[in-house]
Amino acid sequence: MRTSGTSTTGKWPGRRGMRAAGAVLLVAALALTGCSAGASDSGDSSKAAGGEAAAADQGSAKEAGGGQSDAKSSRREPPKLTGVHIIRTATLTVQVKDVPQALDKARTAAEDAGGIVGNESTDRDGRGHERSRVVLRVPQERYEQVLSDLAGAGRLIYRNQKAQDVTDQVVDVESRVKSQRASVARVRELMDKATKLSDVVALEGELSTRESDLEALLAQQASLKDRTSLATITLSLTETPVKPAGHKDDDPGFTDAVAGGWGAFVTMLRWVAVAVGAVLPFAVVGGLLVFVWLRLVRPRLPRRSTSAGRPPATALGPLPTHPPAGERGEEE
Repeated sequence: MRTSGTSTTGKWPGRRGMRAAGAVLLVAALALTGCSAGASDSGDSSKAAGGEAAAADQGSAKEAGGGQSDAKSSRREPPKLTGVHIIRTATLTVQVKDVPQALDKARTAAEDAGGIVGNESTDRDGRGHERSRVVLRVPQERYEQVLSDLAGAGRLIYRNQKAQDVTDQVVDVESRVKSQRASVARVRELMDKATKLSDVVALEGELSTRESDLEALLAQQASLKDRTSLATITLSLTETPVKPAGHKDDDPGFTDAVAGGWGAFVTMLRWVAVAVGAVLPFAVVGGLLVFVWLRLVRPRLPRRSTSAGRPPATALGPLPTHPPAGERGEEE
């Protein structure tokens, strides 16, 4: 009994130990497999994280570079105001040495900026110096640059700039154009539905009036668009007077005084001649009137028959006169 009991107990612990050892080996294999998978996953995740970090760095670098380029471009060009409509005009007077050459440069500056050359006139002043006046139309975004180029072409004498905000006017005209177009469309629909001749005639007159108003609004809108898209620069160029070589501004001498006096004398004679010429017609008419009075009118006037100291004569003859006192005594 003991022998059987002992053998029985020795067999069972051996089977249990093998099972336990197999379970331990299985757990160890699973643990090793999980560790390798975790290591590979961690490596892949680290690589992916590294790639994402590099991509993020490149993207930030690109954004930084783009920001720098945007900053440079913003420095070069002034910011554009959206929704604002401004009419810009400028007047410049520049004194240059060579007017034709400066005029060619002004035309080139306007055309390079995408503008156009308007009215142009050239003449000479009283001293023979050439002068020109030209109107330039340039885009709003190149207005300041062209203006500075023109002002730096020579000696700036006069400069005047004006800016008129017409945003409200532009918005109002656009709204009126939309309303007028809708009104014209409604009148046309009514004309299509009209059956009576009187209604058709009345609608035609109304349509003509509304179309005329629409055309006027469209013309005003086009004018505003042209003036707000292109700035106007009026440039006046004058030639610099050149002094002859060796010319000195010395004090006036005797010959200068004689020349000045002679000029004053000639000027006085000229004014005297002008005064005589102005009075001469009246003097001639007055002389003719005096001649007619003395030669023709006065001799025909009746003369007086009495003088101031003599009594009037009578028909009986002269009055008797009394002799002196001595003669009267002798007679007696």
